This record gives sequence, structure tokens and C-alpha cells, in this order.
Amino acid sequence: MKNVFGNALTVTLFGESHGPAIGAVLDGLAPGIKIDEEYISAKMDQRRPVGKISTPRHEADIPEILSGVFGGYTTGTPLCLIIKNENVKSSDYDSVSRLARPSHADLTAKYKYGGFEDYRGGGHFSGRITAALVAAGSIVRKALEDKGIVIGTHIIECAGIKDRGFGAPGADLVSDLAEVNEKAFPVLDEQAAAEMRASIEAAAAEGDSVGGILETAVTGMPCGVGEPWFDTVESMLAHGIFAIPAVKGIEFGAGFDICRMKGSQANDAMKYDDGKVVTETNHSGGINGGITNGMPVLFRTAIKPTASIFKEQHTVDMASGEDAVLQLKGRHDPAIVHRASAVVDAVTALVLADLLTARYGTDYLRG
Repeated sequence: MKNVFGNALTVTLFGESHGPAIGAVLDGLAPGIKIDEEYISAKMDQRRPVGKISTPRHEADIPEILSGVFGGYTTGTPLCLIIKNENVKSSDYDSVSRLARPSHADLTAKYKYGGFEDYRGGGHFSGRITAALVAAGSIVRKALEDKGIVIGTHIIECAGIKDRGFGAPGADLVSDLAEVNEKAFPVLDEQAAAEMRASIEAAAAEGDSVGGILETAVTGMPCGVGEPWFDTVESMLAHGIFAIPAVKGIEFGAGFDICRMKGSQANDAMKYDDGKVVTETNHSGGINGGITNGMPVLFRTAIKPTASIFKEQHTVDMASGEDAVLQLKGRHDPAIVHRASAVVDAVTALVLADLLTARYGTDYLRG
């Protein structure tokens, strides 16, 4: 089972949803990176459940760093952190040992691990594990910000309701990033935000769920980072992002819409601006040939409707080998797209930090 991601800077995830704790190990961090506990806590808050649009399961989610930090700074040795699970109701999952929940990993986990998997709350497949991912990602994300590299994500669409895009006409991308990075429900248009919330609550009242699309932008990435083939910026980001539960798609820049353009429309014309090469448009999403071109990196992530719903569903009884009907119990999110934004930010930070470390060396993140 592979739980390690990265090349020069790696992250390892461990733990289960209803086990004693979950956690992460960061290896390859430079010594001397300041650990900003307030910053980490703020990013953990953005992943927390919020009111009627999220699960009733609430956890303190306070990361405890066991190694790799001394006197408030990284030592350069593996940084290990854990987050204790304190609010579990494992009895809600008694039936899951035999009834496979549609669109969950119950069936595939049983086939892969031969029935030895921890099925409670989804076990190691649970979105609960992303809390450790956000904690680890926040450490390197702050280091990137100190280097002038800023990451931000907003909900550009949820339940068919659309927000305006980053840096829309009359808007400033830097200001947009600052705004969404302070919000628990990251939407730029307040009217759209209210309509999205109402749609999520309506789905919850019906025992159903909704999905959405996240848009992520990164400013300050230097030109020339990435590799031309298998470790392109797009492929590394896609590799990391697709590891997030519920992600079903990713597109960069203009995405699939670029296929509907002519080359004269799709190409990003270039010019000099104070001695620096910039492009007049950003249909390529800040990446050419798998390598950053100095423009903002831009991509969108598709988040499917939460698979845990309270409507009756047809499934199979894996113990008896017969068809069955499932009526789910427990505590579940009617939408996870707003909570997933913090996870996408964290993974983006980890991927870019790995690429930057490979390009410039371990000490790059130290400042």
C-alpha cells in the first residue's frame, strides 16, 4: 500500500477514521523553517465542518508535532505530526462490514485487503485523513508564502450555481486570493454563496448531497519549474489532487474549453513588462511544456456529490453474496466541496514545494 507522495520533499499519511489518531510525516524539509501554529490552526479551521452544510461530527483537530521541530523551527529531520480522533461512533458502521456503500471504497477495499481492512468510517480511505494532509500542507504553504508564492481556492460552482472566476474583468487576482483565504465558505460573490448554501441545505433536508467545482490559483511561482515529461507541473498536481477523496477531474487554464478555440484564440501572446516576459492571456494556466512560465498557475477540480446519503440505495451483501438495500445511518456531509478547498490548497503547496526543492535545493524553502 503506497502512502508516500513526492520526490525531493515527501509526505506520508497514516491512520484510520476511527482509530486512535491520524497523522503525516514530512521528509526533506529544510532546517530553519518557522512553524507558525496560528497559521496552521487557521487553515485547519477552513477544513472544519460548518453548520447545516456539513457533518455533525466535530473534532478538535489540533496537530501534535512529535518530531522534526525544535524551538519553533524545523530541524531538517523527518517531521511527524498526529491528530487524535476523539469523536467517533463506530456502531454506525456495523452493517458496512457486509453491505457495500455505493460509490465508496467498501467493495474495492475488501477485494484488495481480503477483509482485513478497517471499515469503520471508511478507515484509511476516509476524508478524515485529509485533516493530517491539511496540517502537513500548511507548514510548507506558509514557507511558500514567505517566498512570495500564494495559493488560494474558491468554489466556482456548486449545485449548478456559479461564482465569478478568479481575476474576472474589473477584479484583481491578488485581492481575490486574499479574500478567499480568509473565508470558511470560499466564494467571491456573496449572492452566489447564499444560493449555494441554500442548495446544500435543501439537499441535506432530502437526505441527498451535491457536488461542485473548485478553482485554484497560485501567484509568485518562478518561471522554469517542472519537467518536460513525466514530472510535469500538470502531472504532479494531478497526481496529488486525484489522491483527495471525491475528486473526479482536473483541468488547467482554459481546460476543455480550449478545444473549442482556434489556435489564434488559444495561444497566449507574449510581451515584456518591466523586463519580464508576461502573457496577455492565460489559457495555458501558467504552464508550457510541463514547466511554469511565470504567470499564475490556474486549475479547476471536480468534486463529486458526497457518496454518503440517507436515501435507500441498491447494493450487495458481501457476506451472503446477495443483492441488498442499504439505508445509511451516521453523520455525513451533504456537500464537501467547501471543506475540500483547504485540502486542495494543502496538496498544491506540497506538490509545488516538492518541485521547487527539486529545482533549487532543500534550502529554498528556508527563506
